Amino acid sequence: MLELLENQPLSLYIHIPWCVEKCPYCDFNSHAVKSAIPEQDYVTALIADLDADIERFGLTNRALHTIFIGGGTPSLFSAASIKSLLKQVLSRFDHKADIEITLEANPGTVEADKFIGFFDAGVNRLSIGVQSFSSDKLIKLGRIHDSNQAKIAAKLATESGVTSFNLDLMHGLPNQSLDNALDDLKMAISLNPNHISWYQLTIEPNTIFHSKPPKLPVDDILWEIQDQGVKLLNEAGYQQYEISAYAKSGYQCQHNLNYWQYGDYLGIGCGAHGKITDSRTQKIMRTIKVKHPNGYLDQSRDFLDQLSEVDKSERPFEFMMNQLRLHRTFSIGQFQTSTGLNISSVLPLLKKAQQRKLMVCEVIDNEEHWLVTQTGQRYLNDLLEIFL
Repeated sequence: MLELLENQPLSLYIHIPWCVEKCPYCDFNSHAVKSAIPEQDYVTALIADLDADIERFGLTNRALHTIFIGGGTPSLFSAASIKSLLKQVLSRFDHKADIEITLEANPGTVEADKFIGFFDAGVNRLSIGVQSFSSDKLIKLGRIHDSNQAKIAAKLATESGVTSFNLDLMHGLPNQSLDNALDDLKMAISLNPNHISWYQLTIEPNTIFHSKPPKLPVDDILWEIQDQGVKLLNEAGYQQYEISAYAKSGYQCQHNLNYWQYGDYLGIGCGAHGKITDSRTQKIMRTIKVKHPNGYLDQSRDFLDQLSEVDKSERPFEFMMNQLRLHRTFSIGQFQTSTGLNISSVLPLLKKAQQRKLMVCEVIDNEEHWLVTQTGQRYLNDLLEIFL
């Protein structure tokens, strides 16, 4: 065993669980609004949750790298609540003046009108859940906005003052043709976001779509959509740096990069997950918070639902499951300092992936670096199975 170091950046994920409606494809921890959202009580609980984690893991001296407010629909909260939340969070950590702070938003006009307020509250990156610009596809996806509202939201994001904004777009939608999918992508590109998350709809367990599956495009069409879509994005100046993430130069999402490089992150809020390297105990710990808002806001119980150690046998797969999503190399040193394991523990598996042309090895500055090939990207599940 090597020494586990707290060498990775520390990020913070904040979960806000409420939505106007539950989408039929969504398997995230979200809850349809049935009454007024208890914003102030929830912000108070989030800060108490954060303080408990800081004490639990001795994090008073670690700087904060990024903040991501996800959901649910965080843009349902008022700008005043977001400002109060961020002020209290940032007072607890050292951080850069321009720390990346992302907030997820839905393109409904009411939420979009808040963008300037969110920027004033400290948010400098917005992620807008467009999903499609086709009205019939939006209806099938259970979205509450229309195509015009999505375009307005992108315009308002541009004018709000934020440093960057992302458009979240899906393909492989019910009855979607190649032309439909590419038209959606062309519209997203025309709105000139700094970042586009473009990914295939998948049917997840415990969703409405799982119990009543829609008719999705066949594999040949899905592959053609992916192939032509990537070319469109590249031609427009968006570089793919992860399976579903495309960014203009200098606008990669630093928060998500930290996830994919097996970095540390705190998770606060309903059902939020966290992963912390504790150099004091030489352990990697995972946290899961109470899932339902009623339980989370119950002052008689702890916010923490589960606390568990990542076993040494699990670390190689966890590292690879994240790292191999990226279109960049990782070094032997990265693996060893992130997992506390010697590279010898996975070298036979890396060699096996290399033999199957799913990965290649490059020597950079006298150190081996490993990279997923295009074949490995296409058959990522097969590649990951090697490390199970």
